[in-house]
Amino acid sequence: MSASSLQTFQNQVSELLLRHRSLIDVLSKNGQADASVNRAVSKAITDCGCIELHATKQSYAHNGDLEDAKSSVQTHVHGDLCDQCKEVISSELGRNLFYMSALCNLLNIQLEEVLEDEAKKCSTLGIFNLS
Repeated sequence: MSASSLQTFQNQVSELLLRHRSLIDVLSKNGQADASVNRAVSKAITDCGCIELHATKQSYAHNGDLEDAKSSVQTHVHGDLCDQCKEVISSELGRNLFYMSALCNLLNIQLEEVLEDEAKKCSTLGIFNLS
């Protein structure tokens, strides 16, 4: 998404948000949207089965370089999302973005600037930005 489309989206959210204009309402809806994303991913694993989760302790190459470490870390995800699960998760992520944008609007924060600042941190800090 380009910067101008981020601003357009944020403006659109501002115009559409009528019912939940209270900061408390938006915070709770944002939390609900987060939970819905998690639930949709969980259902892709447990109900559909299009993806599987095989989680184990991450093992890092102790004597290798950064590239060795990156290649040894696992996502724990096996398989690919089916079209239906991908559509549901994408929809939930969209709702998540909607309420994140609404939160930015209420706090007079530009989503575009948040994204730019985070990209600068990633670029500047590189590997030290690990979370």
